[in-house]
Amino acid sequence: MPRVLAIDYGKKRTGIAVTDEMQIIASGLTTIPSETAIAFLKDYFSKEKVEKVLIGEPKQMDYTPSESTEVIEAFVEKFKKSFPYLSIERVDERFTSKMALQTMIDSGLKKKQRQNKALIDEISATIMLQDYLSKKK
Repeated sequence: MPRVLAIDYGKKRTGIAVTDEMQIIASGLTTIPSETAIAFLKDYFSKEKVEKVLIGEPKQMDYTPSESTEVIEAFVEKFKKSFPYLSIERVDERFTSKMALQTMIDSGLKKKQRQNKALIDEISATIMLQDYLSKKK
């Protein structure tokens, strides 16, 4: 069974999470500089079967687009051109960063470790993916 991959795209960093082959468990894969995202994904897709990609959709509390929407929409267009054969699903990413930070606190990470924004992005992508898997069942 192919994997599902989640992307938490940001202006500077992009968090990536992926399921296992049975699509049961979501795990953080990595955080990369955003400008390298397409190249990283080309390499990843050449090695792993992926059937669907979730891309975070940033929204304000009132469901209006956030200030980073323009940057993410540009990435989505590049993604579609680079990988026209892949199914994309946009998912609400509100609160994922706060949930990621709380997860880090709950797991006992020290304050210095919790300031690692790359780890927050990776955990955020994992939360989006786990939420998707939970709703799918």
